[in-house]
Amino acid sequence: MVVLLAFAATLVLAVLISELAERSVLSTAVVFLVAGVLLGPDVLGALAITPRDPLVEGLAELALFAVLFSDGMRVGVRDLLSAWRLPGRALLLGLPLTLAGTAVLAHLVAGLPWPEAFLLGAALSPTDPVFAAAIVGRQEVPARLRHLLNVESGLNDGLALPVVVVLLALVGRTEVEGAALLGELALGVGIGVVVPWVAIRLESSRYLAAHTRYEPLSAVAIGLLVFALSELTHANLFLAAFAAGVTIATTETRVREAFHQFGELVAELLKLAALLVFGALISPQFLGEIRLSGYVFAVLALLAVRPLALAVALAGSRLGRREWVAAAWFGPKGFASVVYALLILKAGLGRSDELFHLAALVITGSILAHSSTDVLVARWFHEEEAVADAGVKR
Repeated sequence: MVVLLAFAATLVLAVLISELAERSVLSTAVVFLVAGVLLGPDVLGALAITPRDPLVEGLAELALFAVLFSDGMRVGVRDLLSAWRLPGRALLLGLPLTLAGTAVLAHLVAGLPWPEAFLLGAALSPTDPVFAAAIVGRQEVPARLRHLLNVESGLNDGLALPVVVVLLALVGRTEVEGAALLGELALGVGIGVVVPWVAIRLESSRYLAAHTRYEPLSAVAIGLLVFALSELTHANLFLAAFAAGVTIATTETRVREAFHQFGELVAELLKLAALLVFGALISPQFLGEIRLSGYVFAVLALLAVRPLALAVALAGSRLGRREWVAAAWFGPKGFASVVYALLILKAGLGRSDELFHLAALVITGSILAHSSTDVLVARWFHEEEAVADAGVKR
């Protein structure tokens, strides 16, 4: 109940300043993160939450599922097939380069052994759809850049998971079954495709139909069913969520349109709740336990690794200079990395706590940096468009 009270109070504050946040570098994400820090155990003590609390992992997974599901509904199969080149570069080249670059920094700067360094690199390599949504939803940003960031952030969580699991097994010297791992990924995609397709076919039949009042709940019901089945069968939640959203967008645009506004609000609420809880973990004492080399690693991981990896991956593409720079910069870390960092913590490795501290530091820095610059990036493109329009009128 205390968590609910804290969330409600912070939500009221965020709503009251949302107009200001929309026009400035202040973001609602930062408001909830800072509120979590202040309400955490080492400041005001209202939220007594630890990294091993089930609430932390549960909320992070649920928020990530909801946002991936919503983001998938922005991208149909036809969109993926017609504009796959740029996301393909980001996923097939940018993601491995980000992983490797982060691992090298973790070894050379933070002093981690190579296996642990690559494990941390895998946990921090995916971009996060929760914070990518801040720029993907802005119409001032060119459509192909929004498509690139949306598809990249929607798929790289699932692609990074097998690497995290394999490296966890190697570092912990336990066996990993490749067939079982691939089965989880394939089952996630299968559930994400089959469940929405069957539900929509039933709704489109002669005898069954959703009343207009209940149409927004159609996608909610499908999402809950996908989530529950994925949990019961140990399928990959994240791939199932994105695949379900894409399937709905491809097979029934009416369901997507009915869900749009309601779904965005649900995803936003879950994101903000997870941010509040995550912020409660980032206490002054927590940050004080990290060595100076850890802070240097975090800064370089954010300012150098992702930008350089995407610069290489997108070299020679037809992106304009501003699009290229924005794509290279906007690689936010978030709940996917939180979930993977919690997996590392739960594994009880020799340096699990250190790995979690470093991951949490990078994620916190990314939330502060990326959620505060989406307005600036959108304004940058808006100014470019205004200049171009003025030139045409002359």
